[in-house]
Amino acid sequence: MTPLTKRRWSTRRQGIRRASIKLTLPTLIECKKCHELILPHRACKFCGSYKDKK
Repeated sequence: MTPLTKRRWSTRRQGIRRASIKLTLPTLIECKKCHELILPHRACKFCGSYKDKK
């Protein structure tokens, strides 16, 4: 036998709990050389530069 829950979660309570679970968009910056959008603190995957270095 499996244990039974004491009380059922209402849909309102369930919605309140799930409201904080969300995806966030990554912050993108523009590459200074090729002007493509890249993730910060990483080398550009299009031109290979990082902090004005190849």
